[in-house]
Amino acid sequence: MGDNRWLKNSFVYLIILVAALALFFQYFGNPANPTDERGIAQIIADARAGRIEEIRAKAGDERIEVVYRGEPDQMVTSRLETNDSIMSLFAAYDVPLTTDEGPDVTVEPAPAWGGLLSAFTILLPTLLLIGFFFFFMRQAQGSNNQALSFGKSRARMFAGDKPTVTFSDVAGQEEAKQDLTEIVEFLKFPDKFAALGARIPRGVLMVGPPGTGKTLLSRAVAGEAGVPFFSISGSEFVEMFVGVGASRVRDLFDQAKRNAPCIIFIDE
Repeated sequence: MGDNRWLKNSFVYLIILVAALALFFQYFGNPANPTDERGIAQIIADARAGRIEEIRAKAGDERIEVVYRGEPDQMVTSRLETNDSIMSLFAAYDVPLTTDEGPDVTVEPAPAWGGLLSAFTILLPTLLLIGFFFFFMRQAQGSNNQALSFGKSRARMFAGDKPTVTFSDVAGQEEAKQDLTEIVEFLKFPDKFAALGARIPRGVLMVGPPGTGKTLLSRAVAGEAGVPFFSISGSEFVEMFVGVGASRVRDLFDQAKRNAPCIIFIDE
């Protein structure tokens, strides 16, 4: 149960992270307030005609920013072809690169994390698919485990090495406590009674209206004897499907044998 909760929380965090990265790339990866986008052929023609004042580009980036003469507030963008650079294009088309005759071209170096960012952007869809695959696999595995554990006992076990309830915690019921003291002696010193030929009782039937302390007395017996205590409701053995009740009974007593000596308390 804890693993499933951790997995669901991790999946939510993954979605939040992907959304944050998408917003980051959208905000920082695009130019500020782009107003126009033109083809690279139009940019080259305008540069040869002397209408462009400045061109800004980044190494390894296909997008360039263009500022026209007399329009410093208007940003024009364009995209280069793959494996092309603005400098090689201007050289091929004889575009002057001096401030007086042509645009002022500024090429910024690629950031150190640019390669890692590009690789992460490429791998992100694959990682998301792998994450979805493992998520649904774990969900299917959890469903199979629930189906396989349908016939398992749902008894709660309280460790006997750390008793939390003893006869001193039970108010009144002196006669019942005196009768149950013999059960405690059987559980604590079975060899002594076996040497005399005595056999431990198979069970004790506690009768009384709700709230009279039947469960508390049972836990007190386990606490006094220092043995594990299994608690389960009788309704857990009701057969909603054929064989489920018998399977849970067998599983409960298998657990009790592995933790013997112990006490099984079946509530009404």
